[in-house]
Parts: sequence; structure tokens; C-alpha cells
Amino acid sequence: MRKRNSLLYYVLVFTSAQIAWLSLVGLWIYWYVSNYVIMTKVGENVPPQIISEASNVFALVSGLILLVLISVSMSLIFIYLTRQMNITRLYDNFIANITHELKSPLSSIQLYLETMNSRNIPEIKKKEFLNLMMKDADRLNKLITSILNISQLEKKHLAYNFQVCKFDQLINELINEASEQFKIGKDSFIIEGKTSSRSVVDRSALKIVINNLFDNAAKYSDGPVKLKIHLEANKKFIQVKVSDSGIGISPRDQKTIFQKFQRIYNKNVPNVKGTGLGLYWAKEIIKYHGGKMSVSSPGIGKGTTFTIELPIFQTAKRRRGKRLLKITRKTKQQMEASDEF
Repeated sequence: MRKRNSLLYYVLVFTSAQIAWLSLVGLWIYWYVSNYVIMTKVGENVPPQIISEASNVFALVSGLILLVLISVSMSLIFIYLTRQMNITRLYDNFIANITHELKSPLSSIQLYLETMNSRNIPEIKKKEFLNLMMKDADRLNKLITSILNISQLEKKHLAYNFQVCKFDQLINELINEASEQFKIGKDSFIIEGKTSSRSVVDRSALKIVINNLFDNAAKYSDGPVKLKIHLEANKKFIQVKVSDSGIGISPRDQKTIFQKFQRIYNKNVPNVKGTGLGLYWAKEIIKYHGGKMSVSSPGIGKGTTFTIELPIFQTAKRRRGKRLLKITRKTKQQMEASDEF
């Protein structure tokens, strides 16, 4: 509520400032017109040295230009403040989400440790506790790694291992790995189409993208997960469409879903965990590969389709593919050089 009031305050300030400037412009025009009328009526009785029509016109024009520039400047300042407020809101949401994501496994680990320290726990139970703590520790590690990788990705410091891959084989491997990781049975997804094309891909990076889409499909489904993966290729691009039968996305949310820290709240699945970085990360990875990632959904309750386009090697964006391979060779040379020391 306070944030809405804060936004309303800035809107009122901006509107009041614009009214003030428009009023000042009106007074300026009124002053000029009044002087012109007076000079027209009594101009013959006023010495020529006093009358300077050119200077009056110059004063009017320069004043109007100054007022317009100030008005435009205020508009830009208002737009900047609005954007900063949106960034602050997203950042606050991210802090709240990340705090919960960090605190939950830490509290769990602490509880297990306190229980083991204060009671005589049977060996079987100790092993169970240790396994659960290892899972929570792994969850923390993945969360921290993803945040660090986002930072490195934005600074263009993320190390990639690009290779020319047979895309059909690679995507099938990644889909099967994701289905096992997120416990989505093979009867819950189908793969349609095929392509014999090759593409320059970092396997680990593309795995992050596919895992994210499978994870979202599992999180945002209020029933059994159903996925359809469609593969096809044209002369320049390989296209992968991942469609689910989940809760869908409204047209408004489709415009912002790839933004950093952006999360969609739905009353049907209110307890979904996350940081709001997954889809932003996925799109940036695809973008770095020279491809595109988009989303479409008929609406709430009608499922969602994510479309990935990657360039075919030696057909589309040849320089891009060669440059990615060059980056990998350079990275490996730097790593080998550092190992020698």
C-alpha cells in the first residue's frame, strides 16, 4: 500500500509541475500578445529606440524553448524515477525470495544437527538425516552458483565450452536427463519431429535452459505434468518448442516473464519457490548462442509454450558460430597456461 501511495505521490508531483509550466507558458504568451497589442496601438507615439520587435520575438521564442526543455527534462526525470521504483520493487521481491530460499534449507540443516547433538539417534536415522542435510546443502550450493553465474553472464565473464553438436542427439539426452532429475515419467512427455542439423552449443548451458523449462512445468501445473517437445528446422535455424498443460500465463505477464527477478503469482499454485532468475538466465544463454527465446500462452489455465531458436552451424550466422568456437579455444588455452604455473 505504501508503494502505491509513493507512486501516486510522484504522479501528482509530475502532473502539478506540468500544469505549472503550462501556466507559465500561457502567461508568457499572454505577455507577448499584450505587448504586441499595446505597441500596435501606441507604437507611433513611442520613440523607435524603445521599440524592438525583433528582441521581443527573440525573448518569446527563447523563453518557450527554455520552458519546453525544462518540461522535457522533468518528463525524463519522471520516467527515470518510475524505472528506478520498478527496479527497487523487483529487487525487494528478489531479496525476499532469496532470503526464503536460503533460510529454508539452513533451518532444516540446523534442526537436524540440533536433533543429532541433543539425542541419541539410531544409526539408520543418522544416515537419513545426513542424506537430507546433503540434499539441502546441494540446494544451497546450486542457488548460490546460479546467482554467481548470472553476475558472470552479465559481465561476459562466464566460461563456455562450445562444440559443434548433432542437435537431435543432444536435445534427446538433455530431455531424458531433465525428466529424471525432476521426476517426470517418460509417459508424461512426447518428442515430435526431428532434425539432422548441427549447431554450436555449450552442453552444460543448454542443459540449464532445458532444466529450467522442465522445472517450471512441474512447478506451475496443478495436475499431472504433460509436456510436448516439438523439433524442426529451416534453412537457418533449429526450433525447439516445449509446451506444457500447466496454469498458463496471462498476456500481461508474457511481456515481463523474461525480466530479472520477475515471478508470476497464481492463486492455484501460491507456494511455488524460486528467485525469479531462471527464465532470465535461460534467455540470456540462448541469446549468447546467437538464438532467440520466446513464450506464448492462450491464457490462464491453457498451458504455455516456450520456443527456442538456435542457428544451424555453417548456415546461419557463420561468423557467430566460428567466434563461439574461438572463445572456447581461447578459454582452454588460458586454463592450460594457468595450470602450467
